[in-house]
Amino acid sequence: MDIKWLEDFITLARLQSFSRAAEERHVTQSAFSRRIQALETWVGVPLLDRSRFPTTLTPEGRRFRETAEETLRNLLQSRASLTASAQNDVPTIAVAALHTLSVTFFPQWLSEIEKSIGPCGSRLLPDDFHNCMAAIVDGSYDFFLTFYHEAVPLLLHPNQFPHCILAQDFLVPVGLPLHDPQSSSLSPLLTYSPNSFLGQICQCREAQAVLPYGPDTVRHVNENAMAEGLRKMVLAGHGCAWLPRSLIEKDLATHEMIALGKEIPLEIRLYRKAEHTRSVVEQVWQASQQIALCK
Repeated sequence: MDIKWLEDFITLARLQSFSRAAEERHVTQSAFSRRIQALETWVGVPLLDRSRFPTTLTPEGRRFRETAEETLRNLLQSRASLTASAQNDVPTIAVAALHTLSVTFFPQWLSEIEKSIGPCGSRLLPDDFHNCMAAIVDGSYDFFLTFYHEAVPLLLHPNQFPHCILAQDFLVPVGLPLHDPQSSSLSPLLTYSPNSFLGQICQCREAQAVLPYGPDTVRHVNENAMAEGLRKMVLAGHGCAWLPRSLIEKDLATHEMIALGKEIPLEIRLYRKAEHTRSVVEQVWQASQQIALCK
């Protein structure tokens, strides 16, 4: 039995809708339905009355919901307690962060936090946008550090996942100095997987006006959505790319790269799992809000 099945079931019981529950759990509806069916097979009785709308729990489902909620709560609390003990009683936070921010922003943010609350252990997951979203939704991590742009909606309920804006970065269209910023043909374009966070921004109207994204312009796609990989490709002379300014400050200062057009502003946001109420999580959240106010 997978712990995700319990989280799926609890979400479905609360929302009473397969489509909305699947959306909140960031899986397809068909995959979500299979996981609910697998849970019912494991329990041995139907948990849902599929003849009624909206989705309704059977009497057995209502009893199991109480068990599932208590079990999940105990598991998460136990894991948090054991993790803290393993860190020699230094309070520990778990942060999922986009690859770039784990390098360019997380270290300085953690230093600012420790200035405010004292020594703090950390567990960091540098990953892509979708995996980071899944990590905070399923309760594996306390915080999610991410870029934000209106072109990529974050489907996190504000009551369950409040956020604060910590800083600002910019997505910069760059190439080697041999590229002419006034040229209308700046291809080839090096870019991210089209479904990744930065890949979606590269296809928005702002970006298209500077570096057109299409089958005739894209030469190379980084499927893992790591900006550092594209930075190396640009420096090696393979083409142009959109890169976070925080990653290429030195390259721009030394003129190893040049900006080819208008930058796209990005917010750096910190999301938290509201139901995680350990003292250290609350302290980090309060300190982060103060950092945001000072920017």
